[in-house]
Amino acid sequence: MLHDFEEIIRIEPWYRKHYRTILGRVPEKLRKDISSFARMTSSQFAVAVCLEFIVFVPFTFLAAERESYLFFLGFNAVLLIHVFMHVGQALYVRMLVPGAVTAVLITLPYSVYLFYRLLHDNAVELSDIWFSLPFGLLLVPVILLGHKAGEKLVPAPVPANTQPPDHAGK
Repeated sequence: MLHDFEEIIRIEPWYRKHYRTILGRVPEKLRKDISSFARMTSSQFAVAVCLEFIVFVPFTFLAAERESYLFFLGFNAVLLIHVFMHVGQALYVRMLVPGAVTAVLITLPYSVYLFYRLLHDNAVELSDIWFSLPFGLLLVPVILLGHKAGEKLVPAPVPANTQPPDHAGK
């Protein structure tokens, strides 16, 4: 959650500040995706994070209370891979990107320790982690659905100078 909070807090102002620079550093084929993310508000991003959290909670409960680790391992393996996505983005655009700090300082050590403890305590085997990866990829549609839900539930504000005139009462 701390990693998600960093992204929620930083995404909107970061794009406002760096949008033009980023467009100049990414290939043409990625510019449409960058433009889409740049229009996303922090509130819209928070809806996606909320949906992700709602999905995580029952699988974390199952892992902790029922020793059912399949989805928990998969989700956490994807989060570990996600750390390297943030690092790669930062290196590619040659600047700090939202989420990079907590990815490296919180998510990476947490993930390494989590897998170490589960393996060390014989709760899971390395093969279980590999087997769980495809189940972790189920997060991708959850995240995409969350972003679509954010767009629908929290419409982006229309800039003041582009609002249509009020014709009520005419």
